[in-house]
Amino acid sequence: MARKIGSRYTANQILGRGSAGTVWLGEGPEGPVAVKLLREDLASDEELVGRFVQERTALLGLEHPHIVTVRDLVVDGNDLALVMDLVRGTDLRTRLERERRLAPEAAVAIVADVADALAAAHAAGVVHRDVKPENVLLDMQGPLGPGGAHPALLTDFGVAKLIDSPKRTRATKIIGTPDYLAPEIVEGLPPRASVDIYALATVLYELLAGFTPFGGGHPGAVLRRHVTETVVPLPGIPEELWQLIVQCLAKAPASRLRASELAARLREQLPTLAGMPPLDVDEPELAEGAAEEEQEPAAVPGEPVRRRGAVPLVPGAKPDSNRDTHTSMRVPGPDELAGGAHGTARAPRPTGARRPGSARHRAAVRRRRVTLAVAGVVLAAVVGVGAWWASADGDSKAPQDTHSTSAP
Repeated sequence: MARKIGSRYTANQILGRGSAGTVWLGEGPEGPVAVKLLREDLASDEELVGRFVQERTALLGLEHPHIVTVRDLVVDGNDLALVMDLVRGTDLRTRLERERRLAPEAAVAIVADVADALAAAHAAGVVHRDVKPENVLLDMQGPLGPGGAHPALLTDFGVAKLIDSPKRTRATKIIGTPDYLAPEIVEGLPPRASVDIYALATVLYELLAGFTPFGGGHPGAVLRRHVTETVVPLPGIPEELWQLIVQCLAKAPASRLRASELAARLREQLPTLAGMPPLDVDEPELAEGAAEEEQEPAAVPGEPVRRRGAVPLVPGAKPDSNRDTHTSMRVPGPDELAGGAHGTARAPRPTGARRPGSARHRAAVRRRRVTLAVAGVVLAAVVGVGAWWASADGDSKAPQDTHSTSAP
């Protein structure tokens, strides 16, 4: 059903739904547009609307070949909408779901485009704060790049910042998608440009591996891993590319590259990646503590196995492969970040070792539990027999003692 957006635009068809609102295919004075209509609870927040209007100049001023241009901002009654260029294509999450993982050349080419977009935004003083595959659009009508990659455009600038207003979240809250949050955000520090670099490196890791480096399980466990764990190496990629990823996933923001440096260094890697097939990487399962916390059911034939890269991060939600998980969470305390089931770094296990949460590991746990249960029964039986013998022996001696004391 078509609906009017302000006096100049008409929204005709829903293209997709996100955590902040709904994207429509629309029509404006200059032709087709994409209209992002923000949620009604956001539109009714007067303070947020005011911040939105204040950000208008910055949002409308971001023009770059790899940024989805914002053409207009509409504030009309209960409608709060961003009118953007229409990109004929799909988002990166959709492609990742279809292909599971990308060939390194295509993955690096896409991420280099996004790094270029972030460089332009950061130069204008704008931090994206929610870089993830859902916010990367692939222009299917654009020229093919290295590895057959379509041009990548970054969208949804400013939305995370607008939602994260003092009225909506206290200082003890954080806003974002857990898999892509930089450690400093988890620790409650203000987001700088470096948080976008961390998130983009996470996206690159995910494109190569098929799963994020610290994701899976309860959101609190995900946040803790960002702060306490080191990234597990990916076999089969050039050492220089791996070192780029490690540097951009550094816990210290100052250690990460700037967006322009990252884009240049990634493009330098493209010739060495030409023709390389997607990596053959075993997707890790949930760790034992996370599996118990999530009460992971046993594998059912024909049903997908829940793994780190495809578990719901919003409590009570169904498994949602599109990661529509832009949610507010409490900042963990220092003791929580330092301890817990996921507080230690995971190193690659030797070949043949049981992976926590794997079928072999769960079977071993069950065998240990059965062994302990049997041992408990045997112990109880031994204790019972011993008590019986003690009782019987006492009964047999009692008459003799009585007889001896009553003898003349």
